Amino acid sequence: MAAIARWCITHRLAAVLLWLAAFAGVAAAAAVAGTAYSTDYDVPGTESSRAVALVEEGFPGPTGEGDTVVWHSERGSVRAPAVRERMSGLLDEVSALDGVAAVNSPYAADGADRISPDGRTAYAGIVFDRPAGDLPRSQITQVLKAAEAASGDGLRVEVGGPAAGLTESSPGHLAEAVGVAVAAVVLFLAFGSLAASLLPIATALVSVGTAYAGIVLLGHVMTVADFAPMLGMLIGLGVGIDYALFIVTRHRRGLRSGLPVAEAARNAVATTGRAVVFAGATVCIALLGMLILRLGFLNGVAIAAALTVVLTVAASVTLLPALLSYIGPRALSGRERRQLAEHGPRPELPTGFAARWAVFVERRPKLLGVVALVVMAVLALPAFSLHLGTSDQGNNPASSTTRQAYDLLAHGGPGQGGGGGFGPGVNGPLTLVARIDGGADRAAMDRLPEALRGAQGVASAGPVVYSGNGGTAVLTVVPDSPPQSKATSELVDRLRTDLLPRATAGTSLSVLVGGVTAGYDDFAEVIVGKLPLFVGAVVAFGCLLLLLAFRSVGIPLKAAAMNVAAVASSFGVVVAVFQWGWGSELLGLGRAGPIEPFLPVIMVSVLFGLSMDYQVFLVSRMYEEWLETGDNRRAVRVGLAETGRVINSAAVIMISVFLAFVLSGDRVIAMFGIALAVAVALDAFVLRTLLVPALMHLLGGANWWLPGWLDRALPRITIEGPDLRRRAKIPGQPDVRAGAGRQPAHPASGAHAGGPYDVPRGNG
Repeated sequence: MAAIARWCITHRLAAVLLWLAAFAGVAAAAAVAGTAYSTDYDVPGTESSRAVALVEEGFPGPTGEGDTVVWHSERGSVRAPAVRERMSGLLDEVSALDGVAAVNSPYAADGADRISPDGRTAYAGIVFDRPAGDLPRSQITQVLKAAEAASGDGLRVEVGGPAAGLTESSPGHLAEAVGVAVAAVVLFLAFGSLAASLLPIATALVSVGTAYAGIVLLGHVMTVADFAPMLGMLIGLGVGIDYALFIVTRHRRGLRSGLPVAEAARNAVATTGRAVVFAGATVCIALLGMLILRLGFLNGVAIAAALTVVLTVAASVTLLPALLSYIGPRALSGRERRQLAEHGPRPELPTGFAARWAVFVERRPKLLGVVALVVMAVLALPAFSLHLGTSDQGNNPASSTTRQAYDLLAHGGPGQGGGGGFGPGVNGPLTLVARIDGGADRAAMDRLPEALRGAQGVASAGPVVYSGNGGTAVLTVVPDSPPQSKATSELVDRLRTDLLPRATAGTSLSVLVGGVTAGYDDFAEVIVGKLPLFVGAVVAFGCLLLLLAFRSVGIPLKAAAMNVAAVASSFGVVVAVFQWGWGSELLGLGRAGPIEPFLPVIMVSVLFGLSMDYQVFLVSRMYEEWLETGDNRRAVRVGLAETGRVINSAAVIMISVFLAFVLSGDRVIAMFGIALAVAVALDAFVLRTLLVPALMHLLGGANWWLPGWLDRALPRITIEGPDLRRRAKIPGQPDVRAGAGRQPAHPASGAHAGGPYDVPRGNG
């Protein structure tokens, strides 16, 4: 690491230009190639997947996606001449727009089923000539403006569907801008130097920008989910700024101790830079653990996120030292530079709140440990009611046109008492598909609608539609519950295990159940089935890395338990906000609904990785002190006192970045943002600075126990290299560490090396 830092500092212009060239080149290539993200979360081999394939085989049709124009008359029937004339004009206008392949009007001869039973709500289908993601926003906006112009005088007109939903996301990169701005303020308050506070931001922006463009290109060679770029940016900005913060903090410490700028930067990379690489490796391992699941679109998410972390780590240990050499002593505040010039280097003692807190935890480990456990347990309770399923435009904010269209279709307008519209299930009908082989199969299929009508959970069924060659039959079943409700999932199970087998008994007919709810239920079942293997693999890899780094059995086991606690508590908050709806409308996150099936897997990966970061930075300092003194109480106290402030600053930055992504307007990204922000807050302020040190005080020397045979078998690695300040005494200054130059005390001896790094017990 020191050699890398030395080259980047010596050739700082080349290092900066190489990064800028990489960013510009990848960005240009991405602009030329365009995006090719996937919105297909299908799991091959499931029943719903086979149903989709059978429909596509029997009913080949246009590839474009469709939106829905919904209108509701508050004063009478939508069949009234005035309403019909106005809406027919609107539909003619929409059909003439670029990108619109067809408009299916309820006023056409075959459109009677698109008018609600009470006659006050109707809808028309808009078929585009390409997928919604490929449509220019201006074309979608034209449809919305035409609908808005037709509203008024007792007629409400709304637009729902995937294309309309694209216009409701936050324009530009507002979320990223807010997160970066808050991070810049926190860095300035922490450093007191504008130059030093801007370097972590610049480093993160260059690396994350390069990664974002790289993910665009990645989408052309493998399946990459449409939310992967935003997720990568969310993770990259958080860890990128934090990693740079840790290195700049060590660099500033070197400057205050009297080291020249180049030596301080090299020392920072050679010590903290190694910890950054180790922490980044743990994040990547956790993310790449998703490959174990063998789900196509999750593979793309894993590689995209890991790519972002790799580039942020690379920028932190190459670009950052070059930039540090450019700003020179200005990495320190003006006051710090004056004090250094007037008084020279002085020992840095852990003082202030961090030191007092370390003593406080040392004095009351049992009480504080119990408090921390209670907090984590209470927050984790909602996670036991976790319901995985599909969220849809019915979960959008109440003011959005897509949510209005969804509600009009389901219930009609205000004052309908639940009797208007087409019923809650119309927004997510189930598709029953069968291959027809002979007259007996056809006769059984024709009897199916009657057999299903009146069944529990079924609002309507039929009629049966046959393909051109008669080889495929499709039956649409509308549930009497919304597509995201547990009742609809129960209907899917009932159809598969009871209703359909009973209705087709004695025939060779095999009916598959598809549709949005069935697809997400199948996906959730696959995810839940593979989750234990996935979590076990991620935990095992993380424990192995910590075992190698700290040569202790207790440290990895505690880290695994802390990580599980952070994940459970963050999921509890996500369930309370998104599934129970506690404050979701107030926060602009829409109506309560289920949790996306892929969220647990991705969150476990990300949270396990991020949790390891703070564990590494906290315990590595404790381990360093333990090796030197053999005093567990001192090691825990000093480690917490010296790292607590920087960990808290890093946590505030990461929380700010993650929460800013709530402004993205995307429900899935908002879930990620809140879950990550809560997890980091609990990890930094409850686990790492409260529960971990409390447990380590209670366990004493057992924290560092390792069987002799295992100690001999394990390879030796060090997270942080030797600090240059220990090898090069500052001219004219006394050595600030007591006992410097002697051999470290053996851990088993219990020796206590006193000196200026002691935290006075009277400070609490």
